[in-house]
Amino acid sequence: MTITRFCLVRHGETDWNAARRLQGHTDIDLNTRGLAQANQMAHALKRINLQFDVLYTSDLQRAAKTARAIEALFKTSAITNSALRERHLGALQGLTTDEAPIREPELWKSHLSRNIEERLGDGESIRQFANRIETALEKIRVQHSGKTILLVSHGGALDMMYRLASNQPLHEEKAVAVPNASLNWISHDGHAWKVDGWGDTSHLEDLALDNLDL
Repeated sequence: MTITRFCLVRHGETDWNAARRLQGHTDIDLNTRGLAQANQMAHALKRINLQFDVLYTSDLQRAAKTARAIEALFKTSAITNSALRERHLGALQGLTTDEAPIREPELWKSHLSRNIEERLGDGESIRQFANRIETALEKIRVQHSGKTILLVSHGGALDMMYRLASNQPLHEEKAVAVPNASLNWISHDGHAWKVDGWGDTSHLEDLALDNLDL
């Protein structure tokens, strides 16, 4: 049996995370806390002596700069993949969770209802987003079969990966948290995905902040 393992990392904190402002494809940098989280996460991987074969990252800078902490410590280079981006949140991007119900009440209501066909104006539906993430993950899995892949992405993207690995339907409420700079583990045995561990922030020394779908 050939097992392919993924260690999934959510990017470190941004100012928009802290403000609960919806980022989506908006390219927001890490804040000071986020840089510290990335550094602690990379050192945690070193402490547990994680042996990985390849490092992937979303092209958005909050993920790429989180990956940079790993690159520096492990003397490796990340493969940038734009398919690992967060969901495009359309008209909701740039709004806080307090502003969105006022500025875009119908879209916000649809968003909260987990209407999987809702594109939020010019954004991506949950179904489109899930298909993009599954396609990207499958390509990486097939290309690196039997290897250990370290992958830096986003809260919504990692939630889609969790759903894929746990067979959780897209329309159901989120079952797990995806904190900034958390470590999350899934694997594939050649036949099916499974979740091996989720939401580990024990390495962050109280720097964890859980921002769902931001």
